Amino acid sequence: MESALYVVGTPIGNLEDLGRRAATVLAGVDRVYAEDTRHTGRLLAAAGIDAELRSLHEHNEASRCSEVVDLLLGGRSAAVVSDAGTPVISDPGSRVVQAVLAAGLPVRTVPGPSAPAAALSVSGFPADRYLFLGFPPRSGGEREEWLARLSESPVTVVAFESPRRVAELAADLVRSGLGERRCVLCRELTKLHEEVSSGTVAELADRLAGTEVRGEVTLVIEAGASPDWRDRLGDIREEACRRIEAGDSTRDVATHLQERFRMPRNEAYALALDAGTGGT
Repeated sequence: MESALYVVGTPIGNLEDLGRRAATVLAGVDRVYAEDTRHTGRLLAAAGIDAELRSLHEHNEASRCSEVVDLLLGGRSAAVVSDAGTPVISDPGSRVVQAVLAAGLPVRTVPGPSAPAAALSVSGFPADRYLFLGFPPRSGGEREEWLARLSESPVTVVAFESPRRVAELAADLVRSGLGERRCVLCRELTKLHEEVSSGTVAELADRLAGTEVRGEVTLVIEAGASPDWRDRLGDIREEACRRIEAGDSTRDVATHLQERFRMPRNEAYALALDAGTGGT
């Protein structure tokens, strides 16, 4: 095993998603740094891996940096994992990676499961570009700023939230004027009770109000309108007419216009309908 720090993606729920290379690396490194050693210990035991475990979480990551660097300077190897998914993505790991890189030592990635990527893949929303906002702040100006960034995003948004607070977040999104924005709620991804439900933000808020949500939650929310879409009305009308003439349905054309030109859904449908009736 090369002397390096290996950033290893681990399952977000289903233990069978542990990749063969990830298992090989976790079994071969001299030490595994884990967000929660008990949680990772169960994963390693299920995979038949006996490894030296050390904790590395948000409260001790800074103090672990020199330890990891010294380990690698001694010619040994280490892996860092989080409780689920890929380290650094809303999880600890960035400080130790920075420290290793600053010391001129190698960092290797072992790609694996990632909740944002998994949620995007089943959302039906464009994912050529997206904004990952992680967990929203609990309250105050930081939360309002977070909500504003989500509202103004011209690309698909992915966010995490605690099951205990997701109903409150949905209500705040409605309050922020996003009730008609489409969204997908992903719960317990890859697990036995996996749920993927879609609708508008307002429908989600109504569904969650007064209910107890269980399991990990990832939200995917459609992009807001681009501020300059009206400047491209000529191109939009031409595209709508071309697709109608090609036999696409009004609904499909409207969806295409909305996604390509980042325009409001009702405006896209109106233009598609107009193209279908021969309007200009």
